[in-house]
Amino acid sequence: MTRRSISKRVALVTATAVAAVGTVTAGAAVAGPGWGDGKPSKEQVAGLFDQWNRTLQTGDPEKVADLYASDAVLLPTVSNQVRADHAAIVDYFEHFLANKPVGKKIETHINVLDNNSVIDAGTYQFTLTDPETGEKSVVKARYTYAYEKRGGEWLIVNHHSSKMPEG
Repeated sequence: MTRRSISKRVALVTATAVAAVGTVTAGAAVAGPGWGDGKPSKEQVAGLFDQWNRTLQTGDPEKVADLYASDAVLLPTVSNQVRADHAAIVDYFEHFLANKPVGKKIETHINVLDNNSVIDAGTYQFTLTDPETGEKSVVKARYTYAYEKRGGEWLIVNHHSSKMPEG
């Protein structure tokens, strides 16, 4: 092998390595919290509920409320009061989290509207534990989450949840 052919091989290996690193880096940017600049997949949107449900498990109403935009509206499952600011959303979750809710989606329909707006609607259920007796109950409900990407972060801007009319 001549010195010239060795130099060409080194250049080719270096170029391939740089291209591979660039591809991995670009893939990481898409998979990160903001999912890059393109439209999110339905699987990524479904993951927003999973994140919300895991945050419920912390028992911290502030952490849950932080998943909502500052101007979000919450029409909650087990309260007649509309929650339209951070303090009111925290107040709701202070009471709701006392029941140690664990959510599970039953049916979901996701609409990706654009790069920064999505809607997730369907049915879910919560297993609740009475803090005094330890008795468990299940509440089935309909839901709608509207999310917007703000400052690179997906936040809930509207969340409607209502008990199923047939129980």
